[in-house]
Amino acid sequence: MKELNTILLIDDDETTNYLNHRLLARMGVAPDIRVVMNGEEALEYLEHAFANVEGYPRPDLIFVDIKMSVMDGFEFLEEYQKFTPEQKGGTVMLMLTSSASFYDLEKLKQFPDVRRHYSKPLAEGDVREIMQEYF
Repeated sequence: MKELNTILLIDDDETTNYLNHRLLARMGVAPDIRVVMNGEEALEYLEHAFANVEGYPRPDLIFVDIKMSVMDGFEFLEEYQKFTPEQKGGTVMLMLTSSASFYDLEKLKQFPDVRRHYSKPLAEGDVREIMQEYF
């Protein structure tokens, strides 16, 4: 399995972040796994990463939760669309959700940057599938 450089987890649930971080680290997917607690923090991180600010590596893979406080996943995605294709580079964006409501899944179709959604927390099979399909 190819190793990525950096993964960005965007979720306000500390338990989910812990479980996902632990799984990704155990599987050796990336040596650098960053965690932010909401869309606002994620945008701030990405602004630095896309400007090549030291200490903010560009993520190869982003997992974003739908339901978060401060700025939810959909609000984040609306702002993320403002970045240029050059800024986004080859970053793969995946949505994580604990409730895949029909409304949410339909709304996701408005955001072409999101390749797919997964139930949280991630499972080993999900990670293998993601790595095989996108990397």
